Amino acid sequence: MLDLAGWHPIAASSDLPTRHVFHGQLLGREFAVWRADDGFVNVWENRCLHRGVRLSLGLNDGRELRCLYHGWRYSSRSAGCTYIPAHPADAPARTICNRTYDAVEAAGMVWSSVAPEAEFALPEVLAGADPLVLRPVPVNAAPGVALALAEGLLPDARAIGAASVSFAEAGLVVFVQPLDAHRCVLRGVLLAQPDDRMAALRYHDGVLCGLRDRIEASGEVAPPPLEVGFQPVDAALAEMPARARSGPKAELRVQVARKWDAAQDVAGFQLRAVRGVLPAFQPGAHIDVHLPNGMSRQYSITNAPGESDYTIGVKRDAAGRGGSVCLHGDVREGDVLAISAPRNNFPLRRDSEKVLLIAGGIGITPMLAMAQALQVQGIPYALHVFARSEAHVPFADRLAGLAVTRHLGLDAAGTGAVLGDILSGYAFSHHVYVCGPAPMLTATREIAAGAGWPEEAVHFEYFANPEVIDDSTSFEIALARSAMTLQVPAGRSILEVLQENGVDVPSSCEQGACGTCVCGVLEGEPEHQDVYLSAAERAANDQIMTCVSRARSARLVLDI
Repeated sequence: MLDLAGWHPIAASSDLPTRHVFHGQLLGREFAVWRADDGFVNVWENRCLHRGVRLSLGLNDGRELRCLYHGWRYSSRSAGCTYIPAHPADAPARTICNRTYDAVEAAGMVWSSVAPEAEFALPEVLAGADPLVLRPVPVNAAPGVALALAEGLLPDARAIGAASVSFAEAGLVVFVQPLDAHRCVLRGVLLAQPDDRMAALRYHDGVLCGLRDRIEASGEVAPPPLEVGFQPVDAALAEMPARARSGPKAELRVQVARKWDAAQDVAGFQLRAVRGVLPAFQPGAHIDVHLPNGMSRQYSITNAPGESDYTIGVKRDAAGRGGSVCLHGDVREGDVLAISAPRNNFPLRRDSEKVLLIAGGIGITPMLAMAQALQVQGIPYALHVFARSEAHVPFADRLAGLAVTRHLGLDAAGTGAVLGDILSGYAFSHHVYVCGPAPMLTATREIAAGAGWPEEAVHFEYFANPEVIDDSTSFEIALARSAMTLQVPAGRSILEVLQENGVDVPSSCEQGACGTCVCGVLEGEPEHQDVYLSAAERAANDQIMTCVSRARSARLVLDI
């Protein structure tokens, strides 16, 4: 019986040089084994979730693994899909995530298990050793047969575990890696570094090859191959971004690993998973942070591709509603916070010929993630940062090495003039992304329109909705797919009425800024009060932000 719960060596450390992907095998499964630039060793199921192409044929860029067939990207550690080239304007659903296996690097080898029942423990025989790992030798024989015969064929050999034998005289340990029910690999390890390394390698390679020949000549009948089932990803999930349900969620627990001054009046927070690995994210994504004072606030993730923790920046706003004051004053390193999984309503298109990133103050947070992703992929971009002074530039350390231009201390007229220069000369397949204070976003959109930028090439994200919301009207909503008719009274939003009546509706900021609660409109005329939809999208009257917008007509028919 093969030991599914046991730990086995599946590769030597030398099999994982920089930017390489190794094809590993264990118990009928194929693995893509690769080391990220930060040293983390990933062991994944060896298939792209799109068409099943082996990821061991893919490209390791040090942070993500890219399938070379259709370019799907997967993040180190989580194996979550971060980008689908066929859907450049969408963030992949969080459910598109490859299967990962535990991995430990020890004694010059990478160890893994199909279904571990216990933590990895280094075999006693290797404790304190200075090992020399030998060339692996494949054997066409059942693992159990190879183990038993190796114990009998090696002089002075003795069994030391369910998967290894020791050749005491020469300080040799042989581990039997079970590839399948009928195939295995002999992995030899010398317990000490020999004086003549090359002579020792040649001699013991001959020992292992001779052992292989005698095992294969034994005539033992091997069992049939293992049958391993795989669950394909639902192709429909690739067509739509992941969304929250029934308001902000708090499904993850993170610890504040570090808190520091990222700029004047800006605190940086490094958030680390309490258990397991945090989900993959895409540039432009944000998380809902649930605070000790009961509030929930949205903050963009600033990290580069492949980083395992989330980093956010919080600007202190003494005149705000208390969220930033709580984070600055009450949250300390070591505290545990509840957060949502990343959600992206501001996705970065990575099929552009050039990208302009414009950030005002703390609006740099999503732009940092975008700039770092573009830098890794080699896509031309320019990051323009507007701030009152150098001391007010958040995360200045992360700007090192990026294509960044600082614009400091400008008034409104000066900012407009610089924006005019930046946005002059639109060309096909150029895109601009802007995040910052509302007046700056309004000016950027107007200047871009005047310079010939089409609406679909101008992407923006507001911190909050600066508009005064008029909720004095009442109207009727009919839910086409739920067969319900509800009244929305004055003082209540469509979103509140839907949730009060048990209708599952996604939401996040609930200010009309993030776009999470968007709903299709089949009949009627919306009164748009959000800052998420573009002018063309508003004019189409086929969608509405249910958290703030209302109805001009007496009745709206919603596609829900």
